[in-house]
Amino acid sequence: MRHVLVLAAVASLATGCVSSGKYQKKEAEAQKFRQDWEDEVAKRAVLQEKISAMQAQIDTLSADAQSLREKIKFDEGSLATKEAELRSMRDRAAELQALVDELSKSKRKLEAAKAELEKKSDEYAALASSLRGEIEAGRIELMELRGRTTVQLKDKILFASGSATLGAEGRDALRRVADALRNLHGKVIRVEGHTDDVPTGAGGPFPSNWELSTARALAVVHALKDAGVDPTRLSGAGFAEFQPIAPNDSPEGRSLNRRIEIVLVPLEGAVAAPKASAPATVPAKTL
Repeated sequence: MRHVLVLAAVASLATGCVSSGKYQKKEAEAQKFRQDWEDEVAKRAVLQEKISAMQAQIDTLSADAQSLREKIKFDEGSLATKEAELRSMRDRAAELQALVDELSKSKRKLEAAKAELEKKSDEYAALASSLRGEIEAGRIELMELRGRTTVQLKDKILFASGSATLGAEGRDALRRVADALRNLHGKVIRVEGHTDDVPTGAGGPFPSNWELSTARALAVVHALKDAGVDPTRLSGAGFAEFQPIAPNDSPEGRSLNRRIEIVLVPLEGAVAAPKASAPATVPAKTL
């Protein structure tokens, strides 16, 4: 049972060049939790069926035992045989108890897997509260996967087609994001630019989607810095069309792929940005 809250609208990107392999690994971990949960549900159903069958047998054996007790009065010679049957019934009851214990263990595992999928960090809750208006308006989507929190915005909220210049609506949305990010500590903030697979126009300011996505990421970095986010925690990168989240074979899919992601990553393991008056940028633009 997956409970990764996807709360509306697209937007984000954050520090350093995050590898697609690492991101896919995190997605695979979430998928494993879901698979474990489904396996436990299936196992529980099988165990429940076995328990029902065993209970029916217990009921039958109990009736037999009662009949045997009455018959013992008339046939002492059959006592040993009947007691053997009673021992067999006890053995079956023990098997039933073992199945009940196994079912209880399965239930605990299922509940633990469910809790892991539903678990949200304090950071996620704080961002969700701070950005509730933007999320409900459909301008921002917030998600979290295994400690990686992402604020996602669609490019049309921030930029005109083919442009890396922030519009008024985009600056307003980013100011609200910056207000929320300023209160978070111990995180590196990576701004990642993504495009669809439509080539940039020949002779325009951007030779390819690499340049466009990187320029957009850096525009967001500067906007966050100007809104008061610590520049030593910021970086920007462009990934062009090479990390799609939907097929590029429809207008809807291409719209989903044109996005800015602001990714919050724990400082541990991240390369600390040098202290400077301008945001540290890592243009993940190498082909």
